[in-house]
Amino acid sequence: MRQIKHHHNRGEFRIESNRTLRNPHWAMATGKEMLVHDRSLAVAMAAKTRTVPCGGEVRVVHAPTGEVIFRKDNDCDCARHG
Repeated sequence: MRQIKHHHNRGEFRIESNRTLRNPHWAMATGKEMLVHDRSLAVAMAAKTRTVPCGGEVRVVHAPTGEVIFRKDNDCDCARHG
């Protein structure tokens, strides 16, 4: 699991999926979850994220409470999105 840190704060928002996460703005493909320190950043990153293979769901979860604050389905238009 990768973690983005900001001034030693713990990541309070988890981008997660039941499939591998891939984002063109990340240096490499990641696992199935990533911790992020900021709600807005987590949602923005999740919105740009796809799953591999396509067809999975991407969620942002507030880690301390388990509340899902953002959710999207990967539409499986794999030919266009790679």
